[in-house]
Formats: sequence, C-alpha cells, structure tokens
Amino acid sequence: MRRFVGLAVAVVAMGSLASTASARVLLVGKYRGMAGQFKTIQAAVDAAKPNDWILIGPGDYKTSTWRTPKAKLTVPAGVLITKPGLYLRGMNRNTVIVDGTKPGSARCSRAKGAQNFGGRYYPKGPIGLNGIEVWKANSVWVQNLTVCNFLSGQGGSTGNEVWWNGGGSGRVTGHGFLGSYLTATSTYYGQTNGDRTAATYGIFSSNWSGGTFSRDYASNFSDSGFYIGACKQVCNQTVDHIRAQYSSLGYSGSNSGGQLVVKNSEFDHNKDGFDTNSQNGDNPPPQNGACPGNRLSPITHTRSCWVFMNNRVHDNNNPNVPQVGASGSAPVGTGMSISGGRFDTVMNNTFKNNGSWGLILIPFPDKGPPCTGGTMNSLGAGTCLYDDWGDAIQNNTFSGNGTFGHPSNGDIAWLNFENGHPTPCFRGNKAQGGGAVTTSPASLQQTNPRCDGSSVAANGNGQFLNEVLCNTQVSLTSGPPSCPSGQYPRRARVVMHPLPKGLPTMPNPCRGVPANPWCPRRR
Repeated sequence: MRRFVGLAVAVVAMGSLASTASARVLLVGKYRGMAGQFKTIQAAVDAAKPNDWILIGPGDYKTSTWRTPKAKLTVPAGVLITKPGLYLRGMNRNTVIVDGTKPGSARCSRAKGAQNFGGRYYPKGPIGLNGIEVWKANSVWVQNLTVCNFLSGQGGSTGNEVWWNGGGSGRVTGHGFLGSYLTATSTYYGQTNGDRTAATYGIFSSNWSGGTFSRDYASNFSDSGFYIGACKQVCNQTVDHIRAQYSSLGYSGSNSGGQLVVKNSEFDHNKDGFDTNSQNGDNPPPQNGACPGNRLSPITHTRSCWVFMNNRVHDNNNPNVPQVGASGSAPVGTGMSISGGRFDTVMNNTFKNNGSWGLILIPFPDKGPPCTGGTMNSLGAGTCLYDDWGDAIQNNTFSGNGTFGHPSNGDIAWLNFENGHPTPCFRGNKAQGGGAVTTSPASLQQTNPRCDGSSVAANGNGQFLNEVLCNTQVSLTSGPPSCPSGQYPRRARVVMHPLPKGLPTMPNPCRGVPANPWCPRRR
C-alpha cells in the first residue's frame, strides 16, 4: 500500500534536492555581514526561474507595494509567487519577518496607523492584503520565517498570512507544497467605530492537492490559525507538529477529505480547538474522509483516510479572540467539532480541560443551493443540511472536559438529524487514570461500538442540541436560541497575544541549498 500522498510529496521534493545543484540561489537582504543581490523578497521572486532558491537574511521586510494575479484583483499579496518549484527560505524563523505594517513602523506594530490595508478597489474601503501567496504554482516551498499583520478588507479574499491558493474555482488546480518552520500571527484587531478588521487565516491551502505543513505556529486569527479546504477527496495533505492558539478556530477544514492526516500537534486556548465541516462555500462539499476508489487507509486499515491522530487538544475555552463572520459562532469550550463531516477517524488523541465538550459530532445547517451532498430544504425553505455520519472515534483519552457544567457538557456528544446513514462508532476511549468517558447520549461506546456500515436512526439528542445552539447562538427557527441552563462564556474584549519567544528555527538553513556566498559548501 502506498503511503499517504501528502508526506510523499515532501519526500519526493527532498529527494529532488540532489538535482538542484545547477539551480540559482538568489539572496535577499544581509546575512553574516554579506549583502545579497536583492533588497525585497518580491524582487527576488520576480527574477527567479522555476526551481531556483531564494534565501532571506534577517530583517523586517515591510510591505509598501502589492501584486495581484493576472485578472484576479481580489487577492492582492505583499509577496506573490506564480512560478512553480521555487524554494523560499528564511535564514532564521524568528528574525526574518514578512510584515504587513507600513514602512517606518515598529515590527508587527499593533497601532492602527501602522496597518497597511491595501488598495482601495471597493467603494466601502480598502480591500486588504495577503502576505505570501502562492498562486496556482506547483511544488513551492516556504520555510523558516514569520509573517504578520496582513489584514482583511472589503470585497476580497485577504487577511491570510501564507496561502497556497489554487484559485477558488471549485476545482483542484495546485499540486504539492512544503510549509515548515513558519510563524503566522497578527497584533491588530479593529475594535472601535465599527472597525472589525482582522487577520483571517494564518497558514492556508485551498483548491490544492498534496503538501505538508510541519513545525508551524499560528495565533490571533478571526477565522482559523490553519486551514485546508476546497480539495474534495483529493486533499492528500499532512499536518505534523504544528501548534494553533488564540483564534476562533485553531484549525478549520471546509470540504477537505480523502487522504488528509493531522498528527503530533497541539490546539489550545482557542474558542474551538479544531473544526472540520461540510458547507456551501469553498466548493464542492461535502467534507468526506472516505478513501477515494474504496481503498483502505494504511493508517486506519479501514476505508477512512481522513485521520486525526496523536494530538493534544486542551483548554479551548477562550471567547476573547478575534471573530469575523461564521467562525464567530464556533462553540466556545470545545476541543474538536466535526460538523457535517463524514467517514473521519479520530484516534489516539488527548482531549483535556475543554469547558463545554472534548469532542462533538453535529450536523451543519447552511443555506442553498447548490447544497451538493446535503439535503435541500430540510430545515425549511432555502436551507441546506449537511448531516454527519460514519465517523470513528477510538482510543482517545479524556480528562477535565465539561467544566462549564451545563447539561450534556462532557467528553463526547453526538447528534444527527436524518435516518438511514452509516453509523458512527465510539470504542476504546477512556478517562485519564481509568474509568468511563462521559457521553451524550449516554453509553455511546456500548450502543455504537462498530463502524460497520449499518444504518442508524436519527438521534435528535434534544438536550445537547439546545446546549450547542445556545453556545453558538445559532437558531434553527425564526427566534433566538434558548438557553435554559444559562449562558456560556461570551467575549468581553479581544486579547491579542504576543508571539511566544524562541520558536524553534531550522537547525541548518543551508541544508540542501546549492553553494552560494551565504552557504559556501553544499550541506
């Protein structure tokens, strides 16, 4: 059985380094007293040819100009890459800063006057900016640097710090990447006079197949620190050893399925630690973790290829995060949400100290059409329901969840609205130190132990439904949601956290790079 493709892409790319001896190395800034040929990253990108290397010396690289892909004015970027096979690498993760704030301001300044909101393409205001954007360019690496303060605006797709962008066409048009030793954050969130400008996503791929995020960090985002979406059942991506903090969602994955593995990572102090879902938008839905072609996963040995494994998900009780748009309704105090997701496997993780629930499986109510893979008009005219089914929750450890104390709060909760879909399964889960996990409905590990494809009846779980609607402030009727047991924590003010100091940088940034003045011998 071949190994999952996300890792294979990185392995193949690493193996290809031996063939890059003839590639050029373009140097930006200064390193160890030696000046490079270029002062700006974009100038080096413009001069590069496919498979060239671009090394970036320490410095605060402010954004004074921006580029847009041809005929695509709504996705401007401070650094735009449209050439395949480029290797973009900073010489130190913590001191190479790609900075969305204006020249002359402090590094990653939190002052409103220092923010660069991009071009004024729309009457209502500036469109905002993306940071480093890879536009439909295959096999581009971005490594070992920090990106900050690229903010959203009006009418565009902006506010993303590092983005492999396949074009948003409903088709997968990008293939292969590596994003490693990256830091993404923002220090600014508009909170006065109706200003709700924010950084949207930290490290992001969309309409893309094949790639790896490794040893990355993201914090302070209004949507999510990490995002993988719009890649149907051919995502073929790996997320390994990352950390996500202080965002509405630590990770978000809309309509991302097939071979996608998230492992060895940490999600903490977000509003909701991890969310994968089906929805209209970032089409086509649904989020389906089944292996393409009815194959077996080499990890699960089942037909579920979407795997969340060996992660720590803890203390996601933070309402005081940036919130813009739908992610603002994420259920506070939740470790992990599978919202209209199907055939996903969650195994060998730790869920700890999440005040509402450690893990929930719920339908996703949306509006339609097209409602691909959902049920049109299920909750009333114009609605689109994505129910959840076939998910495997196994061999996880839970402790300290449900401390908000509302009915149904605890380790695991599940509901589904439709009859006749494949059953989820719950087995081998345990409380830390021994004992049984708390579930809603009760005794799920006894009533639903096997994912055997058998159909399951609708499980309205009214108590849990009322609680999750109260928590999210989402209503399925014309009136506001009721909160019979009282409110959940609500945002008092947004707290923008500083970056942790001393995040691990690449041990040897010259590794694999052809000989050049900064790396005189091939490492």
